[in-house]
Amino acid sequence: MDYKAFYAEVAEWIMQANQVATTYGMNSDPFWKWVMDSTAAICEKYENNKLVKNQMVMLFFWLEDFYMEGLKQNV
Repeated sequence: MDYKAFYAEVAEWIMQANQVATTYGMNSDPFWKWVMDSTAAICEKYENNKLVKNQMVMLFFWLEDFYMEGLKQNV
């Protein structure tokens, strides 16, 4: 596996996630659909390598935590 390429793709994915969140908002279905679809695509691209799956799950939880913190601040 090309780890350098994978982590470059992770960095690009994070920038895209920020862009999609800005476009649709983190509380929207299109945002979370993009997260799920793009996460699955990356995992499949790397043949569901365990490191890749764990990294993408961690990024999902990172986004979820960020979203939940935003909800708490708006209460």
